[in-house]
Amino acid sequence: MDRLNINSQIEHLQSKYVGTGHADTIKHEWLTNQHRDSLASYVGHNSLLSYISVAENECKARVKYNLLEKMLQPCGPPPEKEEQ
Repeated sequence: MDRLNINSQIEHLQSKYVGTGHADTIKHEWLTNQHRDSLASYVGHNSLLSYISVAENECKARVKYNLLEKMLQPCGPPPEKEEQ
């Protein structure tokens, strides 16, 4: 494959899927995407949700609620942008 075709495919993937990032993605955005993907996986897989609920001694609905709440700002507030 030629280089131009590969670059256009990468750009297409980056525009289609938020979590793939791009050249201007900062560390906080990347970590937030990783944490949200993990939390969504925990909520979406019933066996993982059951495992976490047993480990935390909480009902599955409470664990699911807590995980969904964490998805709002999983890594804390974003850093302040530097003005140029």
